[in-house]
Amino acid sequence: MSFEIIGKTEHAEMMASGKDIHDLRRLEKQYGHGKWRKLKGFALVRLRNGRIRKAELHWYEAHGIGKKEIKRKRYMD
Repeated sequence: MSFEIIGKTEHAEMMASGKDIHDLRRLEKQYGHGKWRKLKGFALVRLRNGRIRKAELHWYEAHGIGKKEIKRKRYMD
């Protein structure tokens, strides 16, 4: 990962769940079966160069499995 999340992810919002997730088969094969959801939220991130910025993040999450494949989509500042 080219960044580190600092603090809590705020304003988490579900984008898709269950069969609405395009990568559902791959997620279940790679991480296991669960109630998968795709979420987005905002957090402070520390970049490799040490700079701290607020960014929009997208990730997949399932109960008992946790957050997987966190992606930085854009900077908010």
